[in-house]
Amino acid sequence: MSRKILIVEDDTSTSSYIAKGLVEAGYAVETCGNGRDGLFLASEGIFDLIIADRMLPGLDGLAMVSAIRAAGIATPALILSALASVDDRVDGLKAGADDYLCKPFSFAELSARIEALVRRTDRTSAEPMKTRLGVGDLEIDLLARSVTRAGRAIPLGAREFGILEFLARHAGQVVTRTMMLEKIWNYHFDPGSNVVDVHIGRLRRKLEDGFATPILHTVRGAGYKLSAEG
Repeated sequence: MSRKILIVEDDTSTSSYIAKGLVEAGYAVETCGNGRDGLFLASEGIFDLIIADRMLPGLDGLAMVSAIRAAGIATPALILSALASVDDRVDGLKAGADDYLCKPFSFAELSARIEALVRRTDRTSAEPMKTRLGVGDLEIDLLARSVTRAGRAIPLGAREFGILEFLARHAGQVVTRTMMLEKIWNYHFDPGSNVVDVHIGRLRRKLEDGFATPILHTVRGAGYKLSAEG
């Protein structure tokens, strides 16, 4: 079954050129010429990839991709644009695009980028989404956002749950303070405080008080490790 690609491009010559090349490469292609129609078609969730011009009538490409992402649609999106500055490319990626290709472009490069996005989607869809994480007798339900240890419920705040989830996804590995500052607090600098240690202390008490064995370990000079083993 061939991959289905949606092209949202108001320049008919560009749209026809891309569509012809993709059909020759074995893809099924549908085209439209404005952002509102593109959003409607993309919302059907039947496409494997969306290629969208940035400057579109009705609804620009970035707004269209943002709306698609807000609707929970994860279809890979590639933005085409004559706007080529670093800030323009960053804006495209922040809007939810998976790739950004500047005009003028070669079809060979466009084709290579499409293949890369399709391969990435194949790998993602082949891996079942984890809804639970377990470390020893600790169970984390990612959907219900609940935690139990040895069957006993452990209530956590949103920040504590985020820390625990991050540690559990790296179970048995040392997680540094810098890693946690970037992932949990979105700090890309040292705030000069012991915010990580304070939150870890609170989390440790909740996870270990009343239990015989520790599960959240401090690795001196390195960071922390979630492990059922000492």
